[in-house]
Amino acid sequence: MENIIVGIGEILWDVFPHGKVLGGAPANFAYHVSQFGFDGYAVSAIGKDQLGNEIIENLSNKELKYLIETTPYATGTVQVTLDGNGIPQYEICENVAWDNIPFTPEMEALARKTETVCFGSLAQRNSVSRTTINRFLDCVPETALKIFDINLRQHFYTLELIEHALSRCNVLKINDDEILIVGKLFGWESKSELEICNQLLHSCDLEIVVLTNGTKGSYVVTKNETSFKPTPVVEVADTVGAGDSFTAAFVSSLLRGQSISEAHQLAVDVSAYVCTQHGAMPILPESLLSRVKKTA
Repeated sequence: MENIIVGIGEILWDVFPHGKVLGGAPANFAYHVSQFGFDGYAVSAIGKDQLGNEIIENLSNKELKYLIETTPYATGTVQVTLDGNGIPQYEICENVAWDNIPFTPEMEALARKTETVCFGSLAQRNSVSRTTINRFLDCVPETALKIFDINLRQHFYTLELIEHALSRCNVLKINDDEILIVGKLFGWESKSELEICNQLLHSCDLEIVVLTNGTKGSYVVTKNETSFKPTPVVEVADTVGAGDSFTAAFVSSLLRGQSISEAHQLAVDVSAYVCTQHGAMPILPESLLSRVKKTA
């Protein structure tokens, strides 16, 4: 394989009161792994409109590789409002381009060379993109890391969708809000967050469960160890994309042969830095990037 890491699903504009910034969890993830020296690809769809043109222009400026199909649907947007702590609330437009990502021969060819793929639940709210994501997963090598970043938003999920996605992944990334929802859906309300992580790890035969818990810290759970790291105290600009950068840094470190604890600490530090910046795709400082050894 060729160090290809794919984020497949939504790509969109996060529209803040002060303006719009490029976003979408899979694209955020792909951008950050590319900063760590991997061949990151954003796979999604845009519309035949100015917002779509601006997405391509932004990806090119960021030197992020992409496989972005053009559809008859409008390019996706999300209205983002921030509370006093910088925590975002989202209003996500429906039936947009990323809901209708077509599966193409080029996408199949990319999947067959992919070392790691990250996908979520949001882009599976529509059957077209859901089918494409699953066809992509069908084509990746058996040895690939398949990360389900669950990303529960509004009403765009079902128990059936979550169960199926869990059966397709070997790594789960989940946050404190999402684990409560999943625990309720599975009837595990009496279990603690860590107990739910372990239940998912074993019942879904996962390799790793990552739980981010805001200012309370984060856990990485495997069958052999549990790593906990506190969250650094920083001045928060906004938390948009922080979880995506966490996943990207963790995976990048892991793929370079570093330990769970080392990968976890880097992820925590990268995520904290992203929280100090506006938008989901800031340029990471060399002090963080240098902690993952790049290959030639």
